[in-house]
Amino acid sequence: MRTKKVKSSGRFGPRYGAKVRKKTAEIEAVQKKKQPCLFCTGKAKRLSKGIWECNKCEKKFASHTYFIKKEE
Repeated sequence: MRTKKVKSSGRFGPRYGAKVRKKTAEIEAVQKKKQPCLFCTGKAKRLSKGIWECNKCEKKFASHTYFIKKEE
């Protein structure tokens, strides 16, 4: 199966249409990336919907579902 264009959503094959698969791939790329921790300078990993764990301070915390928004 070719997944170069649609990356991780290539598992869907030709189903659901290209637009939906591209959007899914974008969301999954962001959610699987390590995000900055809210409490220290470490990186937080997504455990499940809205649950994050920092690898440095080892705190578990709740935040946004797919990625941690940067405070401005």
